Amino acid sequence: MIHRCFLSQNACLLVRAFTTYVRPLLEYNSATWSPSLKRDIQHIEQVQRRFTKRLRGFHDYSYAERLQLLNLDLLEMCRLKFDLILCYKIIFGIVRVNRDEFFEFTLSQTRGHPSKLYKRFTSCSVRSSFLVKESWNRLPVDTVDFSSLAKCNRSIDTVKTSFCW
Repeated sequence: MIHRCFLSQNACLLVRAFTTYVRPLLEYNSATWSPSLKRDIQHIEQVQRRFTKRLRGFHDYSYAERLQLLNLDLLEMCRLKFDLILCYKIIFGIVRVNRDEFFEFTLSQTRGHPSKLYKRFTSCSVRSSFLVKESWNRLPVDTVDFSSLAKCNRSIDTVKTSFCW
């Protein structure tokens, strides 16, 4: 629709329209529903893949190159970042939920950062896949700053480019 609605072929303008109108729909409520099946992840990513391929001058580039040239992230990385930020908010009490219903929290100093999460056993499939605990536990202790939400957000941005999720 964006390609049909805008007369301009300026890639910067079209990407801004895409990130304003389409990406919020794709990222909506990603903390409670984040696809775990590969085919679902690919279907969601296909929307951005098709959009970037139709931009003038970007057809011959690979998807990774198009994302880099347009300064966009994979939608999967955006969902992961939202999940990690929500984990931070739950752990440090910014969001008022009973964190014991979703995970166990320990302050161990053995390996990695001191804010490790452990999955509680549950028979509900929705609750067992809620939030990305493994990615939270693999955050590098020397890079991620847990002292404030803004610092944690910035450090997750730097980690996501260099850390293999």
